[in-house]
Order: sequence, then C-alpha cells, then structure tokens
Amino acid sequence: MITIIPTKPLAFKSSVITPLYITSNPQSSFSPFPFPFLTSPRLKFSHRRRSFQVQASSLVLPLLPFPIDQVLVPSEGKTLHLYEARYIALLEESLFQKNKLFVHFVLDPIGITSSSGEASFAARFGCLVIIEKVERLDIGALVEIRGVGRVKILELKQGQPYLTGEVAPLQDNVLHKMTEISSKISELKQALHSLTILEIKLKAPGEAPLQTQTVSSLNWAEKQLSLDSVTDFIPPVAERVSFVALQPISGATLSELAKLQREKLAAMDIRDTIERLDKSIELTKHNISMSAAKLAIQSLDKR
Repeated sequence: MITIIPTKPLAFKSSVITPLYITSNPQSSFSPFPFPFLTSPRLKFSHRRRSFQVQASSLVLPLLPFPIDQVLVPSEGKTLHLYEARYIALLEESLFQKNKLFVHFVLDPIGITSSSGEASFAARFGCLVIIEKVERLDIGALVEIRGVGRVKILELKQGQPYLTGEVAPLQDNVLHKMTEISSKISELKQALHSLTILEIKLKAPGEAPLQTQTVSSLNWAEKQLSLDSVTDFIPPVAERVSFVALQPISGATLSELAKLQREKLAAMDIRDTIERLDKSIELTKHNISMSAAKLAIQSLDKR
C-alpha cells in the first residue's frame, strides 16, 4: 500500500507518452488501485507517431503506477509512505541496484471489452524519478522523490512482486533559438517570484503546505545535475524549468487542484519547450490574480 503525504508534492503514480496498453483479466489478482499486480498481462502498443525526441539509450527500472489524477512532472517533488512488502522490495532495488531511480507512471482506464469483460489500461506520462531521502519508520518508510524527465515505457519485463520495464527518455524537439527560450524563462521566473511573494503573504489553511513548492522545484531545475549513469535521461535546463509552474499553490481549492491536474496532463504531452513555457507563464499569471484576490479578501476579513 502507498500513502501520499500531502505536505509535499502529491503522490504515487507514473506513465508513458506513446502508451503501452495493459489488458488484465478481472478474475485474476489484478486490480487497478492499489495494484495487487498482474500475473500474466497482455500488452499491445500504440502505433501513433509522436514527434518527441526519443533517445537511443534505455534502462530497465522498477515501475510504480498511480491513478490518472496523480501525474508527476519533471522537477516536481513528492513524499510517499511505502509499507507493503512489494513496495519496500521496489524501494530496496531502486536504492541499491538502480542508483536511486525508478519510474512513476499513471494507468489510464480505457475501457472494458464487452466480449471478454477484460479491463484495459494505458500506461501514460512516465516520469523518471530519483529518490532524494528515505526515512525508515516502524511500519514502512517515508520516501521523498523528485521527477527528473519524461520517459516512454518500451516493454514490461516483470509483473511480480512489482512492475519493472524497459524505458527510454523522451525530450522536447528544440525548434527555437536559445535567445527566445531564455527570454521566456526570464519572464516565467519573474512571474513565479511575484507569485511566491503573494503566497508568503497569503495565510493558507492549516492543512496546506507552509512553503511554496515552486521555489524548491525551480532551484532543482536550474542546478547542475550529476546523474552520470543516466545522462541521456536528463532534459535540458529550459525543458526542466518549463514544468516548474505546475505546482499546487497555497490555499488552492479542490477545483483549482483539478484544473492543475489537467494542466499537468497537457504539459506532459507538449513537445515544444516554448509552447510549454507560454502555458506556464499564463498559468502563473492566473495564479497571481487568484492569490491577489484571496489576499484582498483575507485583509478585509481581518478588519
């Protein structure tokens, strides 16, 4: 079982861009969540062409599945509480055999075949993650993870006791001059700075995070990454920064969080850095307006 700790980025799930389709027999031990996993999954691949830049290298890594509303984007952080034996085993393999790496992805239900009653799922929006910190508990462990870059799941290798698969990196096609990209990054960072100031001023509900997640994500996105074994899987700085704005803000409502999930799904499918930067700037400016309005209401309530 996996518990998502809400004080940091969301929780447990991963995916692929060109979907790998998984068909399960409901009479077997497989269920979509919390994944008592497949005994003999049947797989089929989508043949739709995508203009992502798929690198030649690949890795076989543990795969951790989540529902469709738990997409993880590059630069985002989460805290997971892992305590089932199979997920502790996955954690051990990631820590001691896979350089602290695994893949976070989402299983998207795509229908049930009327003739056989079999449920089908598309493995989407895969994100390579690195384990940043592990805190051992009496029951299980708290695991802090960080999204590194998008991946495509090429082949499922193992179904028990947890999923493993061969994955390849997916990165944007760079179609623009760096001066244009740099200008967009500067505009986004300025907007994020303004949003951070408002978030600090805005008193969030007691259950909301006390610090902004965008600052942590931006600091991570801009630093020099030293993952020698997976160099091909690390996207350029501009691509990493383009995902930074896709974080929940202090005091976000349920409807705002739902909107954020839709934005994240769209951002994972975008293959142009400038396009994603533009959408991130638009989202950040919207969040500035919403936070300013909430701050004004908060000021009136104090009078």
